[in-house]
Amino acid sequence: MEPSLTDLPDDVEALRAIIVSQAEALARQTQKLQSRDTLIEKLQAQLAILRRARFGASSEKIERSIEQLELALEDIEAADARLPAAALPTQPDALKAKPGRQPLPDHLPRQDVIHQVVCTCPVCGGSDFIKAGETVSEVLDYIPASFRVVRHVQPRFTCKGCDTDIRARMPSLPIERGKPGAGLVAHVLIAKYCDHLPLYRQSEIYAREGVDLSRSTMADWVGKASALLDPLVARIRDHVFAADRLHGDDTPVPVLEPGRGRTRTGRLWTYVRDGHPWLEEAPPAVTYFYSPDRKGRHPKAHLARFSGTLHADGYAGFNDLYEPTRIDKPASIQEAACWAHVRRKFFDLTTSPASHPIAEETLIRIGQFYDIESTIRGAPPDRRRAVRQKKTRALIEALRLWWDSKLLELPRASRTAEAIRYARTRWISLCRFIDDGTIEIDNNAAERAIRPIALGRKNWLFAGSDKGGERAAAVLSLIETAKLNGLDPEAYLRDVLARIADHPINKIDELLPWHWSKIASGGGGTP
Repeated sequence: MEPSLTDLPDDVEALRAIIVSQAEALARQTQKLQSRDTLIEKLQAQLAILRRARFGASSEKIERSIEQLELALEDIEAADARLPAAALPTQPDALKAKPGRQPLPDHLPRQDVIHQVVCTCPVCGGSDFIKAGETVSEVLDYIPASFRVVRHVQPRFTCKGCDTDIRARMPSLPIERGKPGAGLVAHVLIAKYCDHLPLYRQSEIYAREGVDLSRSTMADWVGKASALLDPLVARIRDHVFAADRLHGDDTPVPVLEPGRGRTRTGRLWTYVRDGHPWLEEAPPAVTYFYSPDRKGRHPKAHLARFSGTLHADGYAGFNDLYEPTRIDKPASIQEAACWAHVRRKFFDLTTSPASHPIAEETLIRIGQFYDIESTIRGAPPDRRRAVRQKKTRALIEALRLWWDSKLLELPRASRTAEAIRYARTRWISLCRFIDDGTIEIDNNAAERAIRPIALGRKNWLFAGSDKGGERAAAVLSLIETAKLNGLDPEAYLRDVLARIADHPINKIDELLPWHWSKIASGGGGTP
């Protein structure tokens, strides 16, 4: 029975004990509610599957609906696996050779197949031969990925002096009390988030190899593994937002609502730190966030710790970030607009039957900016700024004057006039790169980070729930950052998952992608 407010003790330690007890009780109740909500969502999805199977209009539609609902179950079950996470310590399709006669990669293993000649000469019938060399033809073949069982053997000994039992310590597994090794968990994550294979499809693939892995089992692995990787994701985000130059973008993702039997549109946001074009020493990194809608409060929350220049498109939700919080305090974020977006609007005009000559001329002029940029990519900031001020500034100013004159001739409602006004209203932020060698001419770094999401979206319903979208954003942050640093993301995750459960939390930075090659080449594993 809880004490009433009038019966509270005066002793500080007694009050502290009451607070701790109530906090523990509240945490237990919260976990029970989360478990109940997850069970309700799971039952709703299962019920929807049964209803679609019974009342579907055609077998093709039934299969598509069930596929989408299977994805919802994946995310629900993976979310369920995360509930006790607080207690946790902190090959694709067959390879094809390139066209032409380029040699096959040297790093691949070779297997010799010796084709023996007949025992007698087909011309004279003789059998005495002299070896005159050999002809070697290399072909590229593929051996399907294979499973193996790793037996961890721990010999036990007894001390003769004191009868103490002694046994070697076994490294922690990525899934506590589970049977998957780090390599299998990494493969499941890469197949789902990098190769766009939902878990139910992976289950079918593995069944062909005689291994029964249910979707729900792998969903449990995904949830637990993502919880294990959370500290790394947090450090990547810290690294990204510590930069003073970022690229930001977002893309729509369809999200299934099992209880309502329909999809809605969520958003996946990306923020990229990549100073390679101007020789920044800090390693590149990318982080993703999921949100159920596109309201401006989401990027505002994401960028709360960021101060500097943000490369972005013309999305109005970013506008508040560029406004000063007080009259006497300038905004901590300044906009660098994207010339690629401007160019795209005029390019779209040239694809119509009645292509306007102003659009064609604009593309030629913007192309000159990019020709200059190609000569200074990878140069120090001072040189980039000097070249832009000498060559680019005059071209951009000439374009502005030419546009202003053409606006007087064009109908206000014409698409060409709209494209010009789009650029003119962003003129200051479009020209910001001229006087700063650390600012890029466009936001293509963020668009490259979004592209894998768009490819996956074409193949399957991206997220089965909001929790699934958040989990995908976290895992993608690791995968795409590994790629930016030139790593094989599966090799990286395989080694990290084998280490992270026993790795000291105060040394978590050692497992970041740009440090991983050093620790992996030491003892305990190789990439």
